Amino acid sequence: MATAKIGYAAMLEQFGPNEVLDLCARADSAGFSGVMAADHFQPWTPRQGQASFVWEVLAVAGGRTRGDLGPGVTCPSFRMHPAIVAQAAATLEVMFPSRTWLGLGSGEALNEHVVGGYWPEAPERINRMFEAIEIITKLFSGREVKHEGRFFKMETCRLWTLPEEAPPIYIATAGPVTAKRAGQFADGLITVGAPEEKIEMVFGKFEEGAREAGKDPTKMPRILQLHLSWAETDAEAIENAVADWPNGGMKFSKQDIRSPRDFEQMAALVRPEDFKGRMLMSADPEVHRREIQKFLDRGFDQIYIHNVGRNQAAWIDVFGREVLPRLTA
Repeated sequence: MATAKIGYAAMLEQFGPNEVLDLCARADSAGFSGVMAADHFQPWTPRQGQASFVWEVLAVAGGRTRGDLGPGVTCPSFRMHPAIVAQAAATLEVMFPSRTWLGLGSGEALNEHVVGGYWPEAPERINRMFEAIEIITKLFSGREVKHEGRFFKMETCRLWTLPEEAPPIYIATAGPVTAKRAGQFADGLITVGAPEEKIEMVFGKFEEGAREAGKDPTKMPRILQLHLSWAETDAEAIENAVADWPNGGMKFSKQDIRSPRDFEQMAALVRPEDFKGRMLMSADPEVHRREIQKFLDRGFDQIYIHNVGRNQAAWIDVFGREVLPRLTA
């Protein structure tokens, strides 16, 4: 059977850049297939404590690891113009050919509001993202292009540093409308762990959009980011989730919350039972293996795992030894 591709989700919200780079290298040695990291300007809560610049971290991580590299997810709409995102992604692919991909999302106020201005509702944010994808795709062509659209303007320009092949663009979503448009306009899909019926809905809409665009959805990658909590005891795994990743137990939309301090106040209300059905908390590696295998069996091509606690080194070693070798694509 084929070996499953299980990557390391490097949490720049929880660990400083030097520490996270050491963890990426450790994960690579343990058998993880690559690294993904989200583009955060702030952590979710003050306790998490970090927010380094994703492009610099991934550039160094590429030299210390052998697998794929994904800025997943970055928002090309508010803090950074799509042209800058295109330049960053193209440069990373030149540095590490055939190893990178570009994950895009519609943004969260936590990160994007720092530049000021009006924070739009979700439909406008999604439309901005797809117009940004149009600009990025134009620039990846290598031609001189300009753009004047509803949300963005770009003077005539081109990217001067270009890879032989542009990195694929994957869109992060858990909703039906964006999933369908992702199938139409992107190269693949990123989503998070969810009940089977929700994943089937997202897959179905993604496939529908791809077929409408004349593409074969079976050849388009489907990537999962999976949050979990492993520790040496169940009690410690639960404690780590509540203390270090309370946002995983918040059962509401978080896109409009601007401050880690506001998240901190909400985190005080999070209880262990709030994670039920949302995140596995266990000391048993076999329980985690079965959970990860379940998502592989549902059709995900690659899974990036985030262990929410501070015990990263011990977790990487245990999963590299007891979990990864027993997963199959």
